[in-house]
Amino acid sequence: MRDKDITTGLLAGIAAFLFWGVAPLYFKLLEGIPAPEILAHRSIWALVLALLVLAAIGRLSDLGATLRDPRRMATLTLSTLLIGSNWLVFIWAITNARIVDASLGYYINPLINVLLGVVFLGERLRALQLLAVALAATGIAHELWQFGRLPLVALYVSLSFGFYGLVRKRAPVESLTGLAVETLFMLPLALLYLWWSDSPTSNLATNDAAFNGLLMLAGPVTLVPLLLFNIAARRLNLSTVGFLQYMAPTIMLLLATGLFGEPFSDDKLVTFALVWCGLVIYSVDAVLQRRRLRGQPAAPL
Repeated sequence: MRDKDITTGLLAGIAAFLFWGVAPLYFKLLEGIPAPEILAHRSIWALVLALLVLAAIGRLSDLGATLRDPRRMATLTLSTLLIGSNWLVFIWAITNARIVDASLGYYINPLINVLLGVVFLGERLRALQLLAVALAATGIAHELWQFGRLPLVALYVSLSFGFYGLVRKRAPVESLTGLAVETLFMLPLALLYLWWSDSPTSNLATNDAAFNGLLMLAGPVTLVPLLLFNIAARRLNLSTVGFLQYMAPTIMLLLATGLFGEPFSDDKLVTFALVWCGLVIYSVDAVLQRRRLRGQPAAPL
């Protein structure tokens, strides 16, 4: 890999996770609108933009081939349910002053991925991974003990996104094409919701142009970071991408507590501190494992 490619990948990765981190600023502008309505616009305008990009790069044939493949379509139906519900809960969390919980979910997500690998892919937990997962579990247990409830928003955001990644591994579909199919699946429900909704903003014909433009901006907000992430993923190793992914929930947490005034008590800090310690150990293990693999001799032909 050339230095120029690595630099491009690093800049794209930083931009992608910055974009995801500040996404709450956009959704906060839509506060007061029902979360399902925002989700409907997000799916519609993301589909429109995805189709335009696929047409511009000459990849519409990939979309057609995917739509004719029953196996991939079945897998993408499941992934649509997962990512659609993930978006819905995330949007609800932002518009209902629960950004702290959403950020906790994305901190937990890498450790959820480790557990899913054990349960569904037959992977084994290394000692440091086991310790990292145990610390995160202790943080969740502390939340239950201290507040008398599980952090349901955080758990659902992390679990749905973790299972989404697992399911998409089973579907050999390029990410932009996959997103186009998923949003295409959401389209009928989105249109029906907007048609039947009694929300005063659901009818674009009665909104002013500026507000309709704000709703349509949901397309780029969804698609741009995904495209940047794909550039980064092709040019950087997984451990680097893994480190960069912590940027998004960190920015969300700073926005939640510093800009939007969400509470962050000492008890909440204990939960986050346990999860952060788990992530540090997880990251150290990832670096050590990469070094071990680099030191292995090549397999005989």
